Amino acid sequence: MSEADCTSPGVLRTEAEVEALIRGICFKTGPPRTVGVELEWIVHEPRPQGAPWLPLAPERLDAAYVALRAVPLHSALTVEPGGQLELSSLPAATLTECVSAMRADLTTVRSVLREHGLALSGQGTDPWRPPRRVLHEPRYDALEASLDRAGPAGRSMMCSSASVQVCLDAGYEEPGPLGHGRRWVLSHLLGAVLVAAFANSPMLSGRATGWRSTRQLLWERIDRGRSGAPGPAAEPRTAWARHVLDAPVMCVRRESGPWEVPERLTFGEWVRTGAPRPPTRSDLDYHLTTLFPPVRPRGHLELRMIDAQDGDDGWLIPLAVTTALFDDPQAAETAYRAVKPLAERSGPLPAPHNPLWQDAARLALTDPELREAAAACFTAALDALPRIGADPGVLRAVADFTQRYVLRGRCPADDVLDRLSGPATASAQGRTVRS
Repeated sequence: MSEADCTSPGVLRTEAEVEALIRGICFKTGPPRTVGVELEWIVHEPRPQGAPWLPLAPERLDAAYVALRAVPLHSALTVEPGGQLELSSLPAATLTECVSAMRADLTTVRSVLREHGLALSGQGTDPWRPPRRVLHEPRYDALEASLDRAGPAGRSMMCSSASVQVCLDAGYEEPGPLGHGRRWVLSHLLGAVLVAAFANSPMLSGRATGWRSTRQLLWERIDRGRSGAPGPAAEPRTAWARHVLDAPVMCVRRESGPWEVPERLTFGEWVRTGAPRPPTRSDLDYHLTTLFPPVRPRGHLELRMIDAQDGDDGWLIPLAVTTALFDDPQAAETAYRAVKPLAERSGPLPAPHNPLWQDAARLALTDPELREAAAACFTAALDALPRIGADPGVLRAVADFTQRYVLRGRCPADDVLDRLSGPATASAQGRTVRS
């Protein structure tokens, strides 16, 4: 970030002005045409040669990442605060195009990392090592200071978590299965089903937590203004604009020295008071990047609730299922009918801080209602994938996952729990442990 970003013209003087900007930025409607995916990975020494539970020297990570930046990739490569690697695809015209480009990039990335004695792990939280920040920049210093006010979960989220994030167009302006209003509602109800079906983080820092998606637990335990969704009742643009104005300001950026981390200052209050300095359009753009709800509108919809997945191609299963359920009209309607009854369990609290999302993270598909909804949604996705042009390999991967996990009321975390303590103990643990 250049110094000019912190001092750019365009001072924001009224909340109405900010609300108009947000409404224009965050929901760009039209026919759903593109799909993208962002993959976060835990980087570690491979087994059996290495010791994945040992921390990696920052110099070793730096050398590997320098080598990665020297090779051509379709995706943008970035590094998370704890050294996690992230690949963000370009928007693709089809699911097949998105999968092919990311597969090629992952082949290259794994090859380079192998030369440095490193490997990628598709797990929602680092199961071995305590959180340790390797990036020391003003942004992450400020983020850590802000998150620390709510407890230790923020540091684990920053440094020990990894996800599959699916990016889809906002949808048509008009109502209907592919309309942006329906897709907004669907994303927050289906989101709980995706948390449950793909839960893959039962351990953190060397111990079982009692939650199948500990990653989702971490998000639930940080500042609600930063990790929560808007209230469920309002029209999407109105709800999101109000949420952004009411959300806490993470930091006030400065040209030099540490960034200021204000306490209990919302963006709306910053606009009204103009202190500690008047906010600018650049500050609004930055503020939007510091909000981490389970579904983040960025012109398109960014679904952020899915744990990272094991295996070379585990990531493509949530990508394929979610794309099919959003972009095929018949599947979208079936999914909406399947998840709509779950709204009663959400209550008045937005995701992920309501009982539905908490049960999804803790119980996953051992919960009968979530299992039933997941079975209906995955079946609809399997029917829709050929209609949206998915190749046989993708269809086979989704079918295998559906048979192995969804129809049996299981998720990937259950495999880990079985290895730790046996199937009966693992199942009982998921039903009885509370936060």
